[in-house]
Amino acid sequence: MSLTVRTVSSASDIEAARWDQCANPQSQAYHPLLRHDFFVALETSGSATANTGWVACHQIVQDGADILGVMPLYLKTHSQGEYVFDFAWADAFERAGGRYYPKLLSAIPFSPVTGPRLLIRSPERLEEIEASLLAGALNLLEEHHLSSLHINFIEEALWHRLGNQGFLRRKDQQFHWQNDGYMCFDQFLDALNARKRKNLRKERARALANNITVDWVTGEALTPAHWDDFYRFYLDTGRRKWGSPYLTRAFFDEIHHRMPEDILLIMAQRDGRYIAGALNFIGGDVLYGRNWGCIEDHPFLHFELCYYQAIDFAIAHGLSTVEAGAQGAHKIARGYAPRPTYSAHYIAHDGFREAVSHYLESEREYVDNDISELSKLAPFKHSVEDE
Repeated sequence: MSLTVRTVSSASDIEAARWDQCANPQSQAYHPLLRHDFFVALETSGSATANTGWVACHQIVQDGADILGVMPLYLKTHSQGEYVFDFAWADAFERAGGRYYPKLLSAIPFSPVTGPRLLIRSPERLEEIEASLLAGALNLLEEHHLSSLHINFIEEALWHRLGNQGFLRRKDQQFHWQNDGYMCFDQFLDALNARKRKNLRKERARALANNITVDWVTGEALTPAHWDDFYRFYLDTGRRKWGSPYLTRAFFDEIHHRMPEDILLIMAQRDGRYIAGALNFIGGDVLYGRNWGCIEDHPFLHFELCYYQAIDFAIAHGLSTVEAGAQGAHKIARGYAPRPTYSAHYIAHDGFREAVSHYLESEREYVDNDISELSKLAPFKHSVEDE
């Protein structure tokens, strides 16, 4: 039966159940950031809209009235909030007389987390649905004379398939914690060499030294007051790093009402008030660390809330992985290991595509070497002598 492709200008234009059947089919582990609710929250809250440079043009593949595939897609007028950095590409192309923006991006806005980007309900029809989604996106690119299509934080299998279809392949790294069947945090510590284990214990003690306590808040326990506090923390971090935070206060209200069971707020309290917090999303097998902020500066409190408490929660709930966000080689000493991340890029201009291709060959080699070297710094025991 023939498939049709259409473009919608908002996730709200698609029935939630139909989107979610594609985003989280029973054949794969549950991914909360692929939910219809998450995209609708971003768009209706004013966080990812045309006014902020995110024009939704999601691709939908149908067989009659039946939706079989979804590709979250945005027309971007800048490269902010992506975590796969192409600012240098844009600068080079425009200095050479080209027009880099607008471009097309398939991603979860403001979320450097790996997962499917071609959301397909029926795995047995993967090849034809995938081809239809990509054709729809490339037709938009050609119709509007756009410079490029970027698909960020994809799984390795899709990365290879796209490479065989003319996409340029890019590789980077993040730092993830893996649960080796630990029953408690102390068992995880026992897997570390003696010096690192001692350092982690010292850091945790210092983080909570000033009468600081930590709460895990999720589901029905979440209240608007928690979000008021967390948003103050989020604004403080955003202003220090990039000047204008991406997420609006309304976004946090939206996810609070739409998906509280998928949210974990790790909140630090001192003298009866919250002073810091970390936002996480709970997947089927992964805890996704997203945002952090504070209004008081305490040594190692960031490590405690974002890394150690996340490990504690993952162990307590039987999760296999903690993805603690972008960058950060300092995470290695805390038990997080380098893992490759993947993106694919279709460049329309022949000469520019060739130049970027040469660059990416060297970059991939550098990333592979860096992961290899950083992996040697893992704090885990290698022999009895490490004890």
